Amino acid sequence: MSEHNGKAQKKTGRRPKADPAKIRYTISFNEVEHSRFLDLFDQSGMNVKAHFITSCIFERTIKTIKVDKGTMDFYMRLTSFHSQFRAVGVNYNQMVKLLYTNFSEKKAAAILYKLEKQTIEMAAIFKKVMQLTEEFNQKHLKDSE
Repeated sequence: MSEHNGKAQKKTGRRPKADPAKIRYTISFNEVEHSRFLDLFDQSGMNVKAHFITSCIFERTIKTIKVDKGTMDFYMRLTSFHSQFRAVGVNYNQMVKLLYTNFSEKKAAAILYKLEKQTIEMAAIFKKVMQLTEEFNQKHLKDSE
């Protein structure tokens, strides 16, 4: 603390930066340019316009985010399908355990045979979903990068 007129002065507030940005520039846009600037700023995902402008000037990479409603819907449905598929796996394990505890081995094997046929059918459907997902990824997501 330093002495000023016989009183101890407290050091409060923000610490000064080592290299503060003191030099400022101004820029003027017409309506069309301003609209275009705001669109680019929104797409960048940045929160501060000054940081966005600095990134543009010094040729840093600018992150642009495009949100496609169809892609988001597809992703949400695929996520839901995946969670349902996991739930089926849990139920499958519980079913096998119950079969062997409540039925004879011969009866349980007969029921498991039917369950196995359904499982093979479900696996084929899942492979088709994986194929369609890969096609969607190739057509729609790889092109936008």
